[in-house]
Amino acid sequence: MTAPDLQAAQEVIELAQNVVGKAIRHIAANGGPDIHQVVAYDIAHAASAVATARSLLDYGAKGDTEGKITCAYTADMAHDLITRLAGRESAWGVETAPLSSAHSFLETYRNPEFLASLARLAGPRHLDSDFEMVQDTFRAFADKVIAPEAEHVHRYNADVPEKIISGLADMGAFGLSVPAEYGGFSEGGDGEYMAMVVATEELSRGSLGIGGSLITRPEILTRALVKGGTEAQKQEWLPKLATAEVMVAVAVTEPDFGSDVAGVTVSAVPADGPNGEPGYVINGVKTWCTFAARANVLMLLARTDPDRSKTHRGLSVFIVPKPLAEAHGFEFSQPTRGDGTAGRMEGRPIDTIGYRGMHSYEIALENWWVPAENLIGEEAGKGRGFYYQMEGFENGRLQTAARAVGLMQAAYEAALTYAQNRKVFGSNIIDYQLTQAKLGRMAVLIQAGRQFSYHVATLMAKGEGTTEASMVKAYVCRAAEWVSREAMQIHGGMGYAEEYSVSRLFVDARVLSIFEGADETLCLKVIARRLVEASNV
Repeated sequence: MTAPDLQAAQEVIELAQNVVGKAIRHIAANGGPDIHQVVAYDIAHAASAVATARSLLDYGAKGDTEGKITCAYTADMAHDLITRLAGRESAWGVETAPLSSAHSFLETYRNPEFLASLARLAGPRHLDSDFEMVQDTFRAFADKVIAPEAEHVHRYNADVPEKIISGLADMGAFGLSVPAEYGGFSEGGDGEYMAMVVATEELSRGSLGIGGSLITRPEILTRALVKGGTEAQKQEWLPKLATAEVMVAVAVTEPDFGSDVAGVTVSAVPADGPNGEPGYVINGVKTWCTFAARANVLMLLARTDPDRSKTHRGLSVFIVPKPLAEAHGFEFSQPTRGDGTAGRMEGRPIDTIGYRGMHSYEIALENWWVPAENLIGEEAGKGRGFYYQMEGFENGRLQTAARAVGLMQAAYEAALTYAQNRKVFGSNIIDYQLTQAKLGRMAVLIQAGRQFSYHVATLMAKGEGTTEASMVKAYVCRAAEWVSREAMQIHGGMGYAEEYSVSRLFVDARVLSIFEGADETLCLKVIARRLVEASNV
């Protein structure tokens, strides 16, 4: 049996880090990521994989299984880096075969027999007792309440059952990041982010569409309010968010502006309300507003400064109340105001191949009035909306990584169970080396993504880790596509049948690299750009 060699793993990680660092400096000196997009994209993913491997070293020291997983992932990371480099060394600014000294390590830990031996070794998580309780609580709820509804909601494009929302509210799921003084459960420190990551993974293991994403949108608004809200706004909204009295949809993306939020055109112009009270009228179209029908409010990013040259500095965030609606679409109107205009809001559903239950919408707003007190930060918050929104979005990326880990865990468990019970050519599928190697790599990728998520949670609790949050999102969401695909493949023809959950997991996984920052934008505009900036310091 192959033993782990963590010293050798660390040396390979350092070697890979040196290659990535040299490549970053090379593109920094030759025009930057926007000029060298293909290479910058690969560097961003390679840097994310290296950071994941580095985060595993402490985990690997905790036991034999943990060490094997760490070595297997490090070899996987190095192999991926080699394939990205091959034939493009000059574009990366590195010599030919810069990882050749890692060959013996790869030969040992990419050995098919070694990888196959990990098929049933998912590895312990090493959570503190408090977080084990969080894990157990949310896993039990996901198993008993969410999972039994998941297939019906997916096949019939149904709504999130209200019993799931009320059940999570009773458990305090929506108040994990709401400070205790406002009715939530956050006391600050590491626990706040870790509890969110652990809970999100377990809910996503039950279902991405009706479990894992429910706490994300309230979380984004909560972060914005904690960062920039007035005391009156915190007193008004945070207790309602903590109890799910108010559910949230985020309205940022526009038909012509997705991840490029600086290009937002939806406007908010000062206007008096029906009784002469100060406020704003909002005009324009938002799209991909997930959960917008069921939501009580929209967290809406709008341009309050018509000077487009100010880009993101002219944006503000509003809390926009709206009535509840049904999933098939909605249309609301407001009373006529003193200037003779009346507000109108129309939501058109966007059908999707997966990630069903919460539903996404295109929302057209025409002279929709909101009181001035609903501008986050009020006058002091005007023009600060981009920063308040990003406060929530950085954490949203960490949550998305946790969602991806939960989905992968569900896919791995389904594939393992099926392989143990399905016979082909006289033997159970699990008895074949190829199946074992696939399951082994699944287990490795899942634990690597999980442990990196835990690491990022501890960084963010210290006010750090914004780049790492983007890295873990970029890496794990791509990994989820491979894991869910191979889980489906292990099922053979039945994997393509809706009666098995892996078909749902496969289409759900595809959205992960698209929302909360499209993979290309995240890599080029966030990860690569920040790495280049850091290299110039």
